[in-house]
Amino acid sequence: MRKDASGKMHFKLVFVGPSLAGKTTLLKKLHTDVTGIKKGGLNSIEDPSGRTIYFDFSPFMATSSVILDIYTVAGQRRHRHQRSLVLKGVDGLLFVADSSRAMLADNVESAEELKNELGDKIGGELPIVIALNKRDAPDAMPKKELVDALDLGTNIPVYETIAIEGIGVKRAFQSLSREVLLKKLYAV
Repeated sequence: MRKDASGKMHFKLVFVGPSLAGKTTLLKKLHTDVTGIKKGGLNSIEDPSGRTIYFDFSPFMATSSVILDIYTVAGQRRHRHQRSLVLKGVDGLLFVADSSRAMLADNVESAEELKNELGDKIGGELPIVIALNKRDAPDAMPKKELVDALDLGTNIPVYETIAIEGIGVKRAFQSLSREVLLKKLYAV
């Protein structure tokens, strides 16, 4: 958390996960479809095919004095250094996993990288929520099997999402926001 010059508290939420898991799609759905919360512009740095190059960003005003700064990270292996930079000062994580069995190794590799980067902070001082995206995939893995393979900790909120349709997106975001605000503002 940081305070800006006007005294507003900024919380940094980062959507992480493997390439093409749906992190940017999830943020875009939040930005366009979720009502009742004031949002700033959506900034994306992407290549001509629409893949994130560095990160996406959008601020969401939870209250007049609390702003949730939401970032996504590029999932491609070549962007490991950028992910590390974007994760600096993070207050909460949404791990977006691709539910397709064909993506299991990529999901696990991304989770391992995250654990190496942030260690014991994950799930303790650093709230995390898991979004199992693309639940409509014909080869979608069973929920428990995929969560167990990620091995990101116990008692972590898990939501099944289909980001392109907006299914489960708002609930996952609300859960992460609640976890971060409770942990950071009220030391729960």
